[in-house]
Amino acid sequence: MIDQRLYEEFRDIGRDIFVTGLTSSHGGNMSVRVGDKIIIKRRGAQFGRLKDTDFVETRFRGKDSGIIRASTELIVHRAIYQKTSALAIVHAHPRTAITLSLSRDEIIPIDNEGSYLLRKIPVVSVEMASGSKEMAETVSEALRGYKIIMQRGHGCFSTGQTLEEAYAWVSALEEVSDIILEHELLGEKLIEYRKHSDSYKNW
Repeated sequence: MIDQRLYEEFRDIGRDIFVTGLTSSHGGNMSVRVGDKIIIKRRGAQFGRLKDTDFVETRFRGKDSGIIRASTELIVHRAIYQKTSALAIVHAHPRTAITLSLSRDEIIPIDNEGSYLLRKIPVVSVEMASGSKEMAETVSEALRGYKIIMQRGHGCFSTGQTLEEAYAWVSALEEVSDIILEHELLGEKLIEYRKHSDSYKNW
Protein backbone atom coordinates (compact mmCIF):
# COMPACT_ATOMS: atom_id res chain seq x y z
CA MET A 1 0.00 0.00 0.00
CA ILE A 2 1.48 3.35 -1.02
CA ASP A 3 1.36 6.61 0.93
CA GLN A 4 -2.16 8.09 0.84
CA ARG A 5 -1.08 11.53 -0.36
CA LEU A 6 1.03 10.04 -3.13
CA TYR A 7 -1.84 7.77 -4.14
CA GLU A 8 -4.19 10.75 -4.36
CA GLU A 9 -1.72 12.55 -6.62
CA PHE A 10 -1.44 9.50 -8.88
CA ARG A 11 -5.24 9.12 -8.90
CA ASP A 12 -6.01 12.76 -9.68
CA ILE A 13 -3.38 13.13 -12.40
CA GLY A 14 -4.35 9.78 -13.91
CA ARG A 15 -7.96 10.92 -14.11
CA ASP A 16 -6.95 14.24 -15.68
CA ILE A 17 -4.76 12.49 -18.26
CA PHE A 18 -7.64 10.23 -19.27
CA VAL A 19 -10.50 12.74 -19.32
CA THR A 20 -8.45 15.22 -21.37
CA GLY A 21 -7.83 12.54 -23.98
CA LEU A 22 -4.08 12.24 -23.49
CA THR A 23 -4.25 8.46 -23.46
CA SER A 24 -6.71 5.59 -23.90
CA SER A 25 -8.37 3.89 -20.94
CA HIS A 26 -5.53 1.46 -20.23
CA GLY A 27 -2.68 3.03 -22.23
CA GLY A 28 0.42 4.68 -20.85
CA ASN A 29 1.95 4.62 -17.38
CA MET A 30 3.52 6.84 -14.72
CA SER A 31 5.92 6.48 -11.85
CA VAL A 32 7.82 8.28 -9.12
CA ARG A 33 11.22 7.61 -7.62
CA VAL A 34 11.43 7.49 -3.84
CA GLY A 35 15.00 6.88 -2.71
CA ASP A 36 16.14 3.58 -4.17
CA LYS A 37 12.56 2.53 -4.97
CA ILE A 38 10.26 3.16 -7.92
CA ILE A 39 6.50 3.28 -7.51
CA ILE A 40 4.85 2.62 -10.86
CA LYS A 41 1.36 1.97 -12.19
CA ARG A 42 0.70 -1.74 -12.58
CA ARG A 43 0.15 -3.17 -16.02
CA GLY A 44 -3.46 -3.08 -17.18
CA ALA A 45 -4.68 -0.49 -14.65
CA GLN A 46 -7.15 2.10 -15.94
CA PHE A 47 -5.77 5.63 -15.96
CA GLY A 48 -9.10 7.22 -15.10
CA ARG A 49 -10.02 4.84 -12.25
CA LEU A 50 -6.82 4.21 -10.35
CA LYS A 51 -7.08 2.46 -6.98
CA ASP A 52 -4.42 2.34 -4.30
CA THR A 53 -3.83 -1.31 -5.22
CA ASP A 54 -2.94 -0.32 -8.81
CA PHE A 55 0.64 0.60 -7.92
CA VAL A 56 3.74 -1.50 -7.60
CA GLU A 57 6.85 -0.75 -5.56
CA THR A 58 10.03 -2.14 -7.03
CA ARG A 59 13.75 -1.60 -6.66
CA PHE A 60 15.59 1.02 -8.68
CA ARG A 61 17.81 -1.77 -10.01
CA GLY A 62 17.69 -5.55 -10.06
CA LYS A 63 14.85 -8.04 -9.83
CA ASP A 64 12.17 -8.44 -7.21
CA SER A 65 8.56 -9.63 -6.98
CA GLY A 66 7.23 -6.22 -8.03
CA ILE A 67 8.49 -6.61 -11.58
CA ILE A 68 5.78 -9.19 -12.39
CA ARG A 69 2.90 -6.73 -11.87
CA ALA A 70 4.64 -3.53 -12.93
CA SER A 71 4.10 -1.80 -16.25
CA THR A 72 5.84 -3.52 -19.15
CA GLU A 73 7.78 -0.28 -19.61
CA LEU A 74 9.43 -0.43 -16.18
CA ILE A 75 12.74 -0.94 -17.97
CA VAL A 76 12.30 2.45 -19.66
CA HIS A 77 11.43 4.20 -16.40
CA ARG A 78 14.48 2.68 -14.70
CA ALA A 79 16.77 3.86 -17.51
CA ILE A 80 15.34 7.39 -17.36
CA TYR A 81 15.88 7.61 -13.60
CA GLN A 82 19.42 6.35 -14.02
CA LYS A 83 20.34 8.91 -16.69
CA THR A 84 18.43 12.00 -15.54
CA SER A 85 17.60 13.87 -12.36
CA ALA A 86 13.88 13.07 -12.77
CA LEU A 87 11.82 12.09 -9.75
CA ALA A 88 8.62 11.51 -11.73
CA ILE A 89 7.75 10.18 -15.21
CA VAL A 90 4.56 10.27 -17.24
CA HIS A 91 4.15 8.22 -20.42
CA ALA A 92 0.99 8.93 -22.40
CA HIS A 93 -0.40 8.57 -25.92
CA PRO A 94 -1.52 12.07 -26.97
CA ARG A 95 -3.28 11.66 -30.31
CA THR A 96 -2.27 14.80 -32.17
CA ALA A 97 1.35 14.61 -31.05
CA ILE A 98 1.48 10.98 -32.22
CA THR A 99 0.03 12.05 -35.58
CA LEU A 100 2.74 14.70 -36.01
CA SER A 101 5.45 12.24 -34.97
CA LEU A 102 4.64 10.06 -37.97
CA SER A 103 5.96 12.61 -40.43
CA ARG A 104 8.58 14.71 -38.65
CA ASP A 105 11.72 14.35 -36.55
CA GLU A 106 10.86 17.18 -34.17
CA ILE A 107 7.82 19.10 -33.06
CA ILE A 108 8.54 22.83 -32.93
CA PRO A 109 5.81 24.95 -31.31
CA ILE A 110 4.45 27.88 -33.31
CA ASP A 111 2.49 29.42 -30.43
CA ASN A 112 3.94 31.71 -27.79
CA GLU A 113 3.18 29.55 -24.73
CA GLY A 114 4.49 26.37 -26.31
CA SER A 115 7.64 28.11 -27.52
CA TYR A 116 8.35 29.39 -24.03
CA LEU A 117 7.61 26.13 -22.21
CA LEU A 118 8.99 23.49 -24.57
CA ARG A 119 10.94 25.20 -27.40
CA LYS A 120 11.37 21.89 -29.25
CA ILE A 121 10.27 18.28 -28.75
CA PRO A 122 12.49 15.69 -30.46
CA VAL A 123 10.95 12.61 -32.06
CA VAL A 124 12.89 9.34 -31.68
CA SER A 125 12.34 6.04 -33.45
CA VAL A 126 12.83 2.50 -32.19
CA GLU A 127 12.06 -0.71 -34.02
CA MET A 128 11.26 -2.72 -30.91
CA ALA A 129 8.89 -0.70 -28.72
CA SER A 130 6.88 -1.39 -25.54
CA GLY A 131 9.51 -2.15 -22.98
CA SER A 132 12.52 -3.16 -25.08
CA LYS A 133 16.14 -2.45 -24.17
CA GLU A 134 16.44 -0.44 -27.38
CA MET A 135 13.50 1.71 -26.33
CA ALA A 136 14.91 2.21 -22.83
CA GLU A 137 18.29 3.30 -24.17
CA THR A 138 16.93 5.60 -26.90
CA VAL A 139 14.29 7.31 -24.78
CA SER A 140 16.47 7.80 -21.69
CA GLU A 141 19.33 9.21 -23.76
CA ALA A 142 17.01 11.71 -25.48
CA LEU A 143 15.61 12.86 -22.13
CA ARG A 144 19.05 13.89 -20.93
CA GLY A 145 18.61 17.08 -22.93
CA TYR A 146 14.84 17.56 -22.89
CA LYS A 147 11.99 17.43 -20.38
CA ILE A 148 9.68 15.65 -22.83
CA ILE A 149 10.24 13.62 -26.01
CA MET A 150 8.08 11.76 -28.52
CA GLN A 151 8.58 8.17 -29.55
CA ARG A 152 7.44 7.96 -33.16
CA GLY A 153 4.00 6.44 -33.53
CA HIS A 154 3.83 5.47 -29.86
CA GLY A 155 3.63 8.33 -27.39
CA CYS A 156 5.54 10.74 -25.20
CA PHE A 157 7.76 10.36 -22.15
CA SER A 158 7.88 13.32 -19.81
CA THR A 159 9.98 13.95 -16.72
CA GLY A 160 9.70 16.23 -13.71
CA GLN A 161 10.50 16.63 -10.06
CA THR A 162 6.82 15.88 -9.37
CA LEU A 163 4.04 14.05 -11.19
CA GLU A 164 2.25 17.35 -11.68
CA GLU A 165 5.25 18.83 -13.46
CA ALA A 166 5.64 15.80 -15.73
CA TYR A 167 1.91 15.92 -16.51
CA ALA A 168 2.13 19.64 -17.31
CA TRP A 169 4.64 18.98 -20.11
CA VAL A 170 2.39 16.30 -21.62
CA SER A 171 -0.59 18.66 -21.56
CA ALA A 172 1.50 21.45 -23.12
CA LEU A 173 2.79 19.10 -25.84
CA GLU A 174 -0.70 18.15 -26.96
CA GLU A 175 -1.84 21.79 -27.00
CA VAL A 176 1.22 22.66 -29.11
CA SER A 177 0.45 19.79 -31.47
CA ASP A 178 -3.23 20.73 -31.79
CA ILE A 179 -2.27 24.30 -32.72
CA ILE A 180 0.23 23.11 -35.34
CA LEU A 181 -2.31 20.75 -36.90
CA GLU A 182 -5.14 23.26 -36.90
CA HIS A 183 -2.91 25.91 -38.48
CA GLU A 184 -1.83 23.50 -41.21
CA LEU A 185 -5.46 22.57 -41.86
CA LEU A 186 -6.27 26.28 -42.13
CA GLY A 187 -3.75 26.48 -44.95
CA GLU A 188 -2.69 30.06 -44.33
CA LYS A 189 0.84 31.46 -44.23
CA LEU A 190 2.35 31.73 -40.77
CA ILE A 191 3.07 35.32 -39.77
CA GLU A 192 6.24 35.03 -37.70
CA TYR A 193 6.06 37.08 -34.51
CA ARG A 194 8.96 35.62 -32.52
CA LYS A 195 12.52 36.91 -32.54
CA HIS A 196 15.17 34.36 -33.55
CA SER A 197 12.54 31.78 -34.46
CA ASP A 198 15.10 29.69 -36.35
CA SER A 199 16.99 29.12 -33.10
CA TYR A 200 14.25 26.79 -31.89
CA LYS A 201 15.41 24.21 -34.44
CA ASN A 202 18.86 24.17 -32.86
CA TRP A 203 17.72 23.80 -29.25
